[in-house]
Amino acid sequence: MWFLGRSACRHGVRAWSTTPVKVRIPMAHVGHRVDGPATNEAVTTEAELIDFFKLMYTMRRMEITCDNEYKARSIRGFCHLYDGQEAIATGIEKAFSRNDSWITSYRCHCIMLARGGTVEEIFAELMGKITGATGGKGGSMHFYKKSQNFYGGQGIVGAQVPVGTGLALANKYLAAPGEPMNVAVACYGDGAANQGQIWESANMASLWKLPMIFCIENNQYGMGTSVSRSSSNNDYYTMGNHIPGLKIDGMNVLAVREGFKYAKDHCASGKGPIFIECSTYRYHGHSMSDPGTTYRNRDEIATMRATRDPIDHVKKLLTDYCDTKDDDLKKIEKDIRTQVAAAADRAKQAALPDPAKHLLDNVYLDDQGKDVKP
Repeated sequence: MWFLGRSACRHGVRAWSTTPVKVRIPMAHVGHRVDGPATNEAVTTEAELIDFFKLMYTMRRMEITCDNEYKARSIRGFCHLYDGQEAIATGIEKAFSRNDSWITSYRCHCIMLARGGTVEEIFAELMGKITGATGGKGGSMHFYKKSQNFYGGQGIVGAQVPVGTGLALANKYLAAPGEPMNVAVACYGDGAANQGQIWESANMASLWKLPMIFCIENNQYGMGTSVSRSSSNNDYYTMGNHIPGLKIDGMNVLAVREGFKYAKDHCASGKGPIFIECSTYRYHGHSMSDPGTTYRNRDEIATMRATRDPIDHVKKLLTDYCDTKDDDLKKIEKDIRTQVAAAADRAKQAALPDPAKHLLDNVYLDDQGKDVKP
């Protein structure tokens, strides 16, 4: 498992409460041609918030370890980190079922984790090892887990959006008459939001009323260019014009979960697509080759960490609304740090793919769709 399981209760951590609590999420949603969620409250439990915390903290430690291993040259090539944006992946996963389809950009390590990947197979893939999620062939930008309807990261900016629209078409085609459809989401950044292929995809999704969610993860900078300099319309959730849209606080996991529950119900019922803008922030630069401090200053990053951090927000919910103690959370953090470090060590020890055996895997298929060697 990617997180520390309930077995922690046997080591001094009490069982987490499943008593429902109501949490206010004021100003979490703004609608365009749609009202959005009917209430500014979300119902959760201590147990659920602990699960959020474990997943999000595992994501954070995994990405920090990726940073260190990249600098140590254990990981090479392109590498785009997700720390700061963990609430989005976690909130979407909690709003969806695994029957719903998900495709994203090259910033995809944490989406793979949310969709059932393990920390070890993610590290192994980043290191080009045979035990990696795609056998060491995909690397940082091309994670994939079809069994969980995760259709990967895309190396070309915006290229995932028309593919995601195709997934939505498949979901509509395969839906039983009169039953809610499974939905598809394509996540992309503000830097991709004005691409022509997105407009073409949105047009088809609207014409055919596809169960498609266009999710803009607005982390404020497309590579090194701020949204105010790159887009004439900074309200990305309105970019569908007549297509409804919803702006969500992407640093609040409950706001994301509630917003995507609403979006899923909207699309699954046959009302057509919706645009979602998740306002968020990435702590690292665009990629490991970008220090992230030439177009923004360190004070800006430090302020965001101190006032808007999505993991600190979950910790505050646990201590304010539940009976969770700081020592409980510190123990979980310590255990996750240990597990992530151990997963990195195991990944380093794994073998590289053997070109003679694996180079031509998944290249040629026979008439039955089975892998064959030429």
